[in-house]
Amino acid sequence: MKSKRLSKAKRLSLDKITALPQTIIETILCLIPIKEAARTSILSREWRYKWTTIPKLDFSGHGMQIMKTSKLICAIHQVLSLRHDPVHEFTLSIDDVDRFGKTGFPSRELDQIIRHLSKNHPVKKLRIDFDACGDSLYKLPFSVFSLHHLTELYLGYFSLHRQPKFNGFRGLTSLSLDFVRISRKTLLHLLSTSPSLKSFTLLMLVQDILGREKSTMIELFECLPVIEHLTIWSEICPFWKLIIVLAYIWFKWFVPDLVPQELPTPLINLKYFSFTQMSFLDGFGLTFLAILIKNSPNLEKVDLEIDTDSRIYYSECYEEYHSDVWLEHLSDVWLEHLNELKIKYISNLEPEMEFLKFILARSPKLKKVSIRSEVEKDQESGMLKTLLRAPRASAVEIDVV
Repeated sequence: MKSKRLSKAKRLSLDKITALPQTIIETILCLIPIKEAARTSILSREWRYKWTTIPKLDFSGHGMQIMKTSKLICAIHQVLSLRHDPVHEFTLSIDDVDRFGKTGFPSRELDQIIRHLSKNHPVKKLRIDFDACGDSLYKLPFSVFSLHHLTELYLGYFSLHRQPKFNGFRGLTSLSLDFVRISRKTLLHLLSTSPSLKSFTLLMLVQDILGREKSTMIELFECLPVIEHLTIWSEICPFWKLIIVLAYIWFKWFVPDLVPQELPTPLINLKYFSFTQMSFLDGFGLTFLAILIKNSPNLEKVDLEIDTDSRIYYSECYEEYHSDVWLEHLSDVWLEHLNELKIKYISNLEPEMEFLKFILARSPKLKKVSIRSEVEKDQESGMLKTLLRAPRASAVEIDVV
């Protein structure tokens, strides 16, 4: 007996991981897939239930993608039934929902899972992403809106046809909507009932806009009083003859005219802005950008990606558009805190170059400008010379690739 006790003590002394504090063990287990975390239960009696206390449940990755529908649902319910400690983070991400057949991942089961979480766990971070094809978007279970402890919410490939009746996400600080079919009214309601929102990401297609009601830019930004990070992305809509980028979508949604205006409440907390698929030629993109610049005195970083296809579709009306139309409204604006600008697929077109010159001349703390050009190699040097000769408010580094 003594020799056995000694050997056991010796084994324990060699088991450095088991001797770690429980909080550190939970952190380690959170870094591996849930399936691998569950397998640690066979290591020893001490490890049998350690994985059931981790606060993060992540049902994503290759292991989840190859499981059959019934097996995956059973696994989720089994894991949840073994939980005694609170779940703070929950992720369900499936890249190929078509493998579930015509009915897809059962909406009823998803609703039951969310309801279980809302009743039994103070979930703070929720990510549900069903990467769908075509129009096969899932109807978002209204049970999501009963998760009152949320601080981060990511939804991918869902539709929200009706406005939910709920008191809001008072503690929500980060919201990402990736290809979520939603109306203007519902979007504004969701934003306005999330008063602590600091980060907002919107990725959508033209056909994802529901309803015909009109809203204004003021209504939009009144819903984002403490926003710090704003990311906008769109994709070409294959159903329209004319390419319409997100700038156009947002202005059709929120702006009645093309004149930059001051907002009743400036976006004093906005530090980072990203705009993908932007067009400098349709007027909408520049106006949207001008409103943000004029009303964001503490902006630190701007990341833009120009929609190259828009140059083809707007080439006929380009000659009628002049960049000084919107630059006049920024004559008294200085970007006192801007330190970095990234812009992809820029050309030598007047609106794009005038925007760059404006940034260089009005940003005293600007340190770096990174440019990926769309011009020919023999024209890059000329574009760079133009920018280097332009008035600058700081000793900025200009990098053209």
